[in-house]
Amino acid sequence: MLENITSFLRNALYVVPAILISLTFHEFGHAYAAYKMGDPTARNLGRMTLNPLAHIDPIGFILLVLFGFGWAKPVPVNPRNYNNFKKGEIVVSLAGVTMNLILAVVGAMILYTMLAVNGYKMMTDSVLSTIAIILYYFVGLNCGLIVFNLIPIPPLDGSRILFAILPNKFYFGIMKYERYIMIAMFLLLLTGALTTPLSYLSNLIYNAFNKFFYIIF
Repeated sequence: MLENITSFLRNALYVVPAILISLTFHEFGHAYAAYKMGDPTARNLGRMTLNPLAHIDPIGFILLVLFGFGWAKPVPVNPRNYNNFKKGEIVVSLAGVTMNLILAVVGAMILYTMLAVNGYKMMTDSVLSTIAIILYYFVGLNCGLIVFNLIPIPPLDGSRILFAILPNKFYFGIMKYERYIMIAMFLLLLTGALTTPLSYLSNLIYNAFNKFFYIIF
């Protein structure tokens, strides 16, 4: 029992920093993009910030730590304020996953730079090895967030990108059922029906990053 608790706390040490940074930048990306597209709602409500406390949802955060899937507080936006409604929907939706892509690239660059500079010392130095493990989690988590958020199912970013391309009557017709679709998706995640395809796609991106930076360094 004690070993399980120790193992959990050790894993939390690696996972929690990655989650806090990744979710914070993701939501900040949405807020900043909405502001640039003409909607100040998120900024006025204090969400255009890099303070994790403004973005973390306690339940979603705990689920992400324990089970590998969860959520942050959705950034409040008012699409009616966008200078161009459909363009605004696409730009704001893509902003979150773009931030995750940037974080994954930066995390991989730091990790492989450390490996290139320190070599075998990474395995013997406890501080360096801890940082390396955190970065592994960090890159993997951001790859997972990219894939997960691009699923074209409400309320995920991918759905808003898809519906922004569709005629308005289809968009608003589907969004009426957003809450029920979200519940169904959550049940699919709990049962593991979505886990395999999501993990496969996340691993594809993660392995592509590893191969790319391995060749460079």
